[in-house]
Amino acid sequence: MKKVVSILVIVLAFTLNSNAQDKMMDKVVVKTIALEQTKGEFTEKGLTVSPGTYVFEISNNNAAEKVGLVLVKKGADASKPENHIKTAYVTAAVTKGKTEKSNPTTLEAGEYVYFCPLNPTPQYILTVQKY
Repeated sequence: MKKVVSILVIVLAFTLNSNAQDKMMDKVVVKTIALEQTKGEFTEKGLTVSPGTYVFEISNNNAAEKVGLVLVKKGADASKPENHIKTAYVTAAVTKGKTEKSNPTTLEAGEYVYFCPLNPTPQYILTVQKY
């Protein structure tokens, strides 16, 4: 009987340890990219970050009644919504004086463009590269 209990304890400990390791491997570090909009522009004219998962935090500094964010892989037609990286959209339009966030967005190495279609801004370059 002691052997059966010992075996069960070992199996249970191994299972719990395995599940804990799986959860640790699934944990993703999410960083924030803060962008501020003023009339007709973002104050951040271009960014360089490392590959990873990011939340975009957009602030409306009296730019317009509502602002937002569009992120597109560089070279794709930004006028076509199917090319937009939809997780980078803010979860609600950003009203004057407020800040809103996007959902987590995983960025791989490469170049992207970001802009606001509501408070029309130029397209700025977001470079993702390994350091």
